[in-house]
Amino acid sequence: MSARSALPALSVLAAVAVLAGCTSTASGGNKSSGPDLVSAGKLTTCTHLPYAPFQVKKDGAIVGFDVDLVDLVAKDMGVRQEIVNTPFEGIETGQDFTIRKCDLAAAGMTITPAREKVMDFSDPYFNATQALLTKKGKPFKKVEDLKGKKLGYQKATTGGIYAKAHGKGVELVEFEDLGLLLTAVKSGQVDAGINDNGVLFDYVKKNPDTAVTAEFNTGEHYGIGVRTGNDALRKKINAVLKKAKSDGRYDRIYKKWFGTTPQTTGRS
Repeated sequence: MSARSALPALSVLAAVAVLAGCTSTASGGNKSSGPDLVSAGKLTTCTHLPYAPFQVKKDGAIVGFDVDLVDLVAKDMGVRQEIVNTPFEGIETGQDFTIRKCDLAAAGMTITPAREKVMDFSDPYFNATQALLTKKGKPFKKVEDLKGKKLGYQKATTGGIYAKAHGKGVELVEFEDLGLLLTAVKSGQVDAGINDNGVLFDYVKKNPDTAVTAEFNTGEHYGIGVRTGNDALRKKINAVLKKAKSDGRYDRIYKKWFGTTPQTTGRS
């Protein structure tokens, strides 16, 4: 956008061309009209699949709890949501915002001090904690019980941080995504897997030969990430989430994906 400073020296025709080339960086081509967007008419969301029930591909479409919430934001802004599936490491390090890959990140992502240094977060929209997934009938109740055995975790996640802090004598195995981690537990490649409780309980419902044997009180909160300084978009997300919680839409979306409401579940 540095070309804008040279506009007085350009011909009227050239100035029009420069301005036309800038319209894709803001909603409607006018930054003052609303949040700064990567592409006009789209709210581009970075996520990392699969992470059911927050985001997962089903029948050719990406659906989930996070998807429905961001759709509320997009509708309020008069644009459509476009989802980009990208490695989680690029999201949580803030790199995807730096290269303008997306406007926001909705990826079942815990707000942490390290992540707050590389992006800004919305208000918390979901409470989570770490949990342990095993084959059904296994006795593991805490990470320390796995000494001499294999514990899987997903790369660049708070589950990995917890496993490394408590896994002395445990063989830790890193996986690129949640799908690979879950498959490793189910197939016996690892003795247990650690991840957020919401996704593990969802998996167990569909895979009764597995079980969540423990939850750890890590007190985590999910937030929607935006590029540092994009306060207009962050405030818009907060306003939409606040309204959705007050008018019942949040609870309806929550029940759709978790089978209960936040007030009646002990696992949110």
